[in-house]
Amino acid sequence: MSSAPEDTFISHLVELRNRLMRALGAVLIVFLCLFPWAKDLYALLAQPLIASLPQGGQMIATDVVGVFLVPMKVAMMVAFLIALPYVLYQIWAFVAPGLYTHEKRLAMPLLVSSVLLFFCGMAFAYFLVFPTVFHFMASVAPEGVAWMTDIEKYLSFVMTTFIAFGITFEMPVVVIVLVATGLVEIAKLKEVRPYVIVGAFIIAAIFTPPDVVSQFMLALPMCLLYELGILMAGFMSRPSSNTEAPMSDAELEAALDEAEAQHRKLEEK
Repeated sequence: MSSAPEDTFISHLVELRNRLMRALGAVLIVFLCLFPWAKDLYALLAQPLIASLPQGGQMIATDVVGVFLVPMKVAMMVAFLIALPYVLYQIWAFVAPGLYTHEKRLAMPLLVSSVLLFFCGMAFAYFLVFPTVFHFMASVAPEGVAWMTDIEKYLSFVMTTFIAFGITFEMPVVVIVLVATGLVEIAKLKEVRPYVIVGAFIIAAIFTPPDVVSQFMLALPMCLLYELGILMAGFMSRPSSNTEAPMSDAELEAALDEAEAQHRKLEEK
Protein backbone atom coordinates (compact mmCIF):
# COMPACT_ATOMS: atom_id res chain seq x y z
CA MET A 1 0.00 0.00 0.00
CA SER A 2 2.80 2.46 0.85
CA SER A 3 4.67 1.81 -2.39
CA ALA A 4 2.20 3.84 -4.49
CA PRO A 5 3.25 7.30 -3.19
CA GLU A 6 6.89 6.28 -3.46
CA ASP A 7 6.42 5.13 -7.04
CA THR A 8 4.68 8.41 -7.85
CA PHE A 9 7.54 10.40 -6.33
CA ILE A 10 10.13 8.42 -8.29
CA SER A 11 8.16 8.85 -11.51
CA HIS A 12 8.12 12.62 -10.93
CA LEU A 13 11.88 12.61 -10.41
CA VAL A 14 12.38 10.64 -13.60
CA GLU A 15 10.16 13.05 -15.52
CA LEU A 16 12.03 16.03 -14.05
CA ARG A 17 15.35 14.52 -15.08
CA ASN A 18 14.08 13.90 -18.61
CA ARG A 19 12.77 17.47 -18.88
CA LEU A 20 16.08 18.90 -17.67
CA MET A 21 18.05 16.73 -20.08
CA ARG A 22 15.90 17.90 -22.98
CA ALA A 23 16.32 21.54 -21.98
CA LEU A 24 20.11 21.20 -21.60
CA GLY A 25 20.28 19.28 -24.88
CA ALA A 26 18.45 22.08 -26.70
CA VAL A 27 20.86 24.69 -25.31
CA LEU A 28 23.85 22.54 -26.25
CA ILE A 29 22.60 21.98 -29.81
CA VAL A 30 22.07 25.70 -30.35
CA PHE A 31 25.50 26.42 -28.83
CA LEU A 32 27.20 24.00 -31.22
CA CYS A 33 25.45 25.69 -34.13
CA LEU A 34 26.65 29.11 -32.92
CA PHE A 35 30.20 27.98 -32.11
CA PRO A 36 31.73 28.96 -35.50
CA TRP A 37 30.37 32.50 -35.08
CA ALA A 38 31.42 33.01 -31.45
CA LYS A 39 33.88 35.80 -32.35
CA ASP A 40 31.28 37.58 -34.44
CA LEU A 41 28.77 37.40 -31.58
CA TYR A 42 31.26 38.99 -29.20
CA ALA A 43 32.07 41.67 -31.76
CA LEU A 44 28.35 42.43 -32.00
CA LEU A 45 28.09 42.57 -28.21
CA ALA A 46 31.11 44.91 -27.98
CA GLN A 47 29.93 47.19 -30.79
CA PRO A 48 28.42 49.87 -28.48
CA LEU A 49 31.76 50.23 -26.68
CA ILE A 50 33.90 50.05 -29.83
CA ALA A 51 31.84 52.82 -31.42
CA SER A 52 32.46 55.08 -28.40
CA LEU A 53 36.20 54.51 -28.06
CA PRO A 54 38.57 57.30 -29.16
CA GLN A 55 40.24 57.10 -32.55
CA GLY A 56 42.52 54.06 -32.57
CA GLY A 57 41.12 52.73 -29.28
CA GLN A 58 40.63 49.01 -28.81
CA MET A 59 39.80 46.40 -26.20
CA ILE A 60 42.45 44.27 -24.52
CA ALA A 61 42.71 40.75 -23.08
CA THR A 62 44.85 40.34 -19.95
CA ASP A 63 44.09 36.63 -19.58
CA VAL A 64 45.93 34.11 -21.76
CA VAL A 65 42.82 32.07 -22.58
CA GLY A 66 40.41 35.02 -22.39
CA VAL A 67 40.36 35.49 -26.15
CA PHE A 68 38.88 31.99 -26.41
CA LEU A 69 36.72 31.69 -23.29
CA VAL A 70 34.97 35.05 -23.48
CA PRO A 71 33.50 34.51 -26.99
CA MET A 72 32.45 31.02 -25.88
CA LYS A 73 30.60 32.51 -22.91
CA VAL A 74 28.84 34.95 -25.21
CA ALA A 75 27.86 32.13 -27.56
CA MET A 76 26.52 30.12 -24.61
CA MET A 77 24.49 33.11 -23.42
CA VAL A 78 22.98 33.63 -26.87
CA ALA A 79 22.28 29.91 -27.17
CA PHE A 80 20.40 29.94 -23.88
CA LEU A 81 18.32 32.94 -24.97
CA ILE A 82 17.45 31.29 -28.29
CA ALA A 83 16.53 28.00 -26.60
CA LEU A 84 14.68 29.73 -23.76
CA PRO A 85 11.17 29.18 -25.21
CA TYR A 86 11.82 25.43 -25.39
CA VAL A 87 13.34 25.42 -21.89
CA LEU A 88 10.28 27.21 -20.52
CA TYR A 89 8.03 24.77 -22.35
CA GLN A 90 9.74 21.87 -20.56
CA ILE A 91 9.27 23.61 -17.22
CA TRP A 92 5.63 24.31 -18.04
CA ALA A 93 4.99 20.71 -19.14
CA PHE A 94 6.32 19.49 -15.79
CA VAL A 95 4.42 21.98 -13.61
CA ALA A 96 1.13 22.33 -15.52
CA PRO A 97 -0.48 18.98 -14.49
CA GLY A 98 -0.40 20.08 -10.85
CA LEU A 99 -2.13 23.42 -11.47
CA TYR A 100 -5.83 24.25 -11.37
CA THR A 101 -7.55 25.55 -14.48
CA HIS A 102 -7.69 29.16 -13.26
CA GLU A 103 -4.01 28.97 -12.28
CA LYS A 104 -3.11 27.79 -15.78
CA ARG A 105 -5.04 30.67 -17.33
CA LEU A 106 -3.07 33.12 -15.21
CA ALA A 107 0.34 31.43 -15.32
CA MET A 108 0.76 31.10 -19.08
CA PRO A 109 0.20 34.80 -19.96
CA LEU A 110 2.44 35.84 -17.07
CA LEU A 111 5.16 33.44 -18.19
CA VAL A 112 5.10 34.66 -21.79
CA SER A 113 4.97 38.30 -20.78
CA SER A 114 7.85 37.80 -18.34
CA VAL A 115 10.09 36.48 -21.11
CA LEU A 116 9.12 39.26 -23.50
CA LEU A 117 9.65 41.94 -20.87
CA PHE A 118 13.06 40.52 -19.97
CA PHE A 119 14.09 40.64 -23.63
CA CYS A 120 12.77 44.19 -23.85
CA GLY A 121 14.94 45.13 -20.87
CA MET A 122 18.02 43.66 -22.54
CA ALA A 123 17.24 45.44 -25.80
CA PHE A 124 16.72 48.72 -23.94
CA ALA A 125 20.14 48.33 -22.29
CA TYR A 126 21.91 47.42 -25.54
CA PHE A 127 20.42 50.01 -27.88
CA LEU A 128 19.92 52.96 -25.52
CA VAL A 129 21.84 52.58 -22.27
CA PHE A 130 25.18 51.28 -23.58
CA PRO A 131 25.71 53.94 -26.27
CA THR A 132 24.71 56.72 -23.86
CA VAL A 133 26.90 55.51 -20.98
CA PHE A 134 29.94 54.73 -23.13
CA HIS A 135 29.73 58.05 -24.94
CA PHE A 136 29.55 59.83 -21.58
CA MET A 137 32.55 57.89 -20.25
CA ALA A 138 34.58 58.71 -23.34
CA SER A 139 33.75 62.40 -23.02
CA VAL A 140 34.88 62.63 -19.39
CA ALA A 141 38.13 60.67 -19.86
CA PRO A 142 41.14 62.87 -18.95
CA GLU A 143 43.39 64.09 -21.72
CA GLY A 144 46.22 61.69 -22.46
CA VAL A 145 44.51 58.67 -20.84
CA ALA A 146 44.04 55.63 -23.09
CA TRP A 147 40.52 54.47 -22.23
CA MET A 148 40.47 50.71 -22.83
CA THR A 149 38.91 47.76 -21.02
CA ASP A 150 39.55 44.06 -20.67
CA ILE A 151 37.13 41.83 -22.61
CA GLU A 152 36.40 39.74 -19.50
CA LYS A 153 35.49 42.83 -17.45
CA TYR A 154 33.37 44.16 -20.29
CA LEU A 155 31.45 40.89 -20.45
CA SER A 156 30.88 41.02 -16.69
CA PHE A 157 29.59 44.60 -16.97
CA VAL A 158 27.28 43.68 -19.85
CA MET A 159 25.85 40.65 -18.05
CA THR A 160 25.21 42.63 -14.87
CA THR A 161 23.49 45.39 -16.84
CA PHE A 162 21.40 42.93 -18.85
CA ILE A 163 20.21 41.21 -15.68
CA ALA A 164 19.50 44.51 -13.93
CA PHE A 165 17.41 45.90 -16.78
CA GLY A 166 15.77 42.54 -17.50
CA ILE A 167 14.61 42.24 -13.89
CA THR A 168 13.57 45.90 -13.85
CA PHE A 169 11.26 45.33 -16.80
CA GLU A 170 9.55 42.53 -14.84
CA MET A 171 7.97 45.14 -12.57
CA PRO A 172 4.46 44.94 -14.15
CA VAL A 173 4.41 41.16 -13.76
CA VAL A 174 5.43 41.41 -10.09
CA VAL A 175 2.71 43.96 -9.38
CA ILE A 176 0.03 41.89 -11.15
CA VAL A 177 1.04 38.72 -9.26
CA LEU A 178 0.93 40.55 -5.91
CA VAL A 179 -2.55 41.87 -6.63
CA ALA A 180 -3.86 38.64 -8.17
CA THR A 181 -2.75 36.55 -5.18
CA GLY A 182 -4.29 39.00 -2.74
CA LEU A 183 -1.02 39.81 -0.98
CA VAL A 184 -1.27 43.54 -1.71
CA GLU A 185 -4.19 45.76 -2.63
CA ILE A 186 -4.02 48.35 -5.38
CA ALA A 187 -4.71 51.14 -2.90
CA LYS A 188 -1.66 50.05 -0.89
CA LEU A 189 0.51 50.03 -4.01
CA LYS A 190 -0.53 53.59 -4.75
CA GLU A 191 0.13 54.56 -1.14
CA VAL A 192 3.73 53.29 -1.18
CA ARG A 193 4.52 54.96 -4.52
CA PRO A 194 7.00 57.48 -2.99
CA TYR A 195 8.96 54.66 -1.34
CA VAL A 196 9.08 52.76 -4.63
CA ILE A 197 10.53 55.81 -6.38
CA VAL A 198 13.24 56.17 -3.74
CA GLY A 199 13.96 52.45 -3.89
CA ALA A 200 14.23 52.59 -7.68
CA PHE A 201 16.96 55.22 -7.51
CA ILE A 202 18.78 53.27 -4.79
CA ILE A 203 18.73 50.12 -6.93
CA ALA A 204 19.86 52.13 -9.94
CA ALA A 205 22.77 53.54 -7.95
CA ILE A 206 23.86 50.00 -7.00
CA PHE A 207 23.61 48.28 -10.38
CA THR A 208 24.70 51.04 -12.75
CA PRO A 209 27.97 52.93 -13.25
CA PRO A 210 28.48 55.94 -10.98
CA ASP A 211 26.98 58.48 -13.33
CA VAL A 212 23.64 60.22 -13.20
CA VAL A 213 22.68 59.36 -16.78
CA SER A 214 22.72 55.58 -16.38
CA GLN A 215 21.02 55.80 -12.98
CA PHE A 216 18.14 57.77 -14.46
CA MET A 217 17.91 55.36 -17.39
CA LEU A 218 17.32 52.49 -14.95
CA ALA A 219 15.24 54.25 -12.28
CA LEU A 220 12.86 56.04 -14.64
CA PRO A 221 11.70 52.89 -16.53
CA MET A 222 11.30 51.12 -13.18
CA CYS A 223 8.94 53.83 -11.93
CA LEU A 224 6.98 53.93 -15.19
CA LEU A 225 6.66 50.14 -15.28
CA TYR A 226 5.44 50.18 -11.68
CA GLU A 227 2.66 52.54 -12.73
CA LEU A 228 1.91 50.31 -15.72
CA GLY A 229 1.66 47.31 -13.39
CA ILE A 230 -0.83 49.15 -11.17
CA LEU A 231 -2.87 50.11 -14.25
CA MET A 232 -2.91 46.55 -15.59
CA ALA A 233 -3.70 45.05 -12.19
CA GLY A 234 -6.61 47.45 -11.79
CA PHE A 235 -7.91 46.52 -15.24
CA MET A 236 -7.66 42.78 -14.50
CA SER A 237 -9.33 43.06 -11.09
CA ARG A 238 -12.12 45.36 -12.31
CA PRO A 239 -15.49 43.68 -11.78
CA SER A 240 -17.49 42.83 -14.88
CA SER A 241 -20.41 44.97 -15.92
CA ASN A 242 -23.00 42.28 -15.03
CA THR A 243 -21.80 42.09 -11.45
CA GLU A 244 -24.20 43.84 -9.11
CA ALA A 245 -22.78 46.54 -6.91
CA PRO A 246 -23.10 45.98 -3.15
CA MET A 247 -26.11 47.67 -1.51
CA SER A 248 -25.62 50.64 0.73
CA ASP A 249 -26.78 50.66 4.36
CA ALA A 250 -29.97 52.59 3.52
CA GLU A 251 -30.86 50.19 0.69
CA LEU A 252 -30.19 47.19 2.92
CA GLU A 253 -32.41 48.62 5.69
CA ALA A 254 -35.21 49.32 3.22
CA ALA A 255 -34.99 45.76 1.85
CA LEU A 256 -35.19 44.33 5.38
CA ASP A 257 -38.23 46.47 6.18
CA GLU A 258 -39.96 45.32 3.01
CA ALA A 259 -39.19 41.68 3.76
CA GLU A 260 -40.55 42.09 7.32
CA ALA A 261 -43.74 43.71 6.00
CA GLN A 262 -44.31 40.84 3.57
CA HIS A 263 -43.75 38.36 6.37
CA ARG A 264 -46.41 40.06 8.51
CA LYS A 265 -48.91 39.94 5.62
CA LEU A 266 -48.32 36.22 5.27
CA GLU A 267 -48.90 35.71 9.02
CA GLU A 268 -52.17 37.67 8.90
CA LYS A 269 -53.46 35.48 6.08
